[in-house]
Amino acid sequence: MDAAASLTSPVAQGCGGQTSVVIGGLAINIQSANRDFIAMLERRYAGFVAEPANGGIQLEVEVVAAVANSDSDDEELEVRYADGHWTINRGDFRAQWDPVSMRGSVRQAAYPYAIDAVMRIVHSLVLAERGGFLVHSASAVRNGRAFLFSGVSGAGKTTISRLAPPDVTLLTDEISYVRRFGERYQACGTPFAGDLGRAGENISAPIAGLYLLVQGRHNVASRIGAADAARRLLRNILFFADDANRVEQLFGSACDFVSRVPVYELTFQRDEKVWDLIG
Repeated sequence: MDAAASLTSPVAQGCGGQTSVVIGGLAINIQSANRDFIAMLERRYAGFVAEPANGGIQLEVEVVAAVANSDSDDEELEVRYADGHWTINRGDFRAQWDPVSMRGSVRQAAYPYAIDAVMRIVHSLVLAERGGFLVHSASAVRNGRAFLFSGVSGAGKTTISRLAPPDVTLLTDEISYVRRFGERYQACGTPFAGDLGRAGENISAPIAGLYLLVQGRHNVASRIGAADAARRLLRNILFFADDANRVEQLFGSACDFVSRVPVYELTFQRDEKVWDLIG
C-alpha cells in the first residue's frame, strides 16, 4: 500500500469522521475517511464547530500524501466556474464545488491550510450572491455594535486589536465576515486568525462603523465621502474568482454598504486611547 492510500484507507483510519464548521450562520459539513484530520479541524476551529446536520455545504475531503497533477506547491490559486460547478485549484489542493447541490470534494495533504483556503473561497462566493463579503479587516464588538478596522498588511489591524480595552470582544484581527441582514450589515466572528494567533468569538452584531487604518503620530478619525470610501473598501475585499458577474455584485454591495455605514479614516498611534474615538 502506498503512502497516499495509507492516509485515506478506512481500515487505517477507522470509519472516518465528520464535523461541521459554522461561520456567519453558514454550515460547512466536512467528511473524511481520515479521523485524525477531522480531529485536527475540530481543535483548530473550536468555538465554531457543531454537529453535522442536513443542509448547508457538504465537502468530502480526501487526505493524501501529495496532490497529484500539481507541478509545484507554489502554483497560483485558480478559481473558475464552468459546467455548473466551481473548480478551485492551488499547488496544495484540488477542489470542486457545485453551488446548486451545495456538495463538493477536496483532495489535499494532511494539514489545515488547504481547507482554510477552500472554506474562505466558498464563503466568499456565497456571500457575493447574498450581498455580503469578506474583507481584510479586524473587527470587534463594543456595546452591542460592531466596528471594522480595514487595511492592507501592516496597516495596524492586529495592533488595534491588541490595544482594545476589556469591554471589547474581538471577532477577528485579519479577515472580517460581513453579511447583509435585511437593511443592515452584520459582522460575524471567524476562526481565521492573523498575527494575534487566536480565533475571534463566535458572535455577531450590526456594523456601526468602518475605520480605514493609517498609522501616524496622533489619534484622529475623519469621516470620508461615499465614493472614496467605496473605492478604498473594494481594495480590501477578498474575492478570488475571475468572474465578471460576481465582481459586479461585489461592486454593488460595496456601494450599498458605504451608503448605510459611516466610514472614517482613522489615523492612530500605538496607544490604547485610540479606542476613545470608537464606540
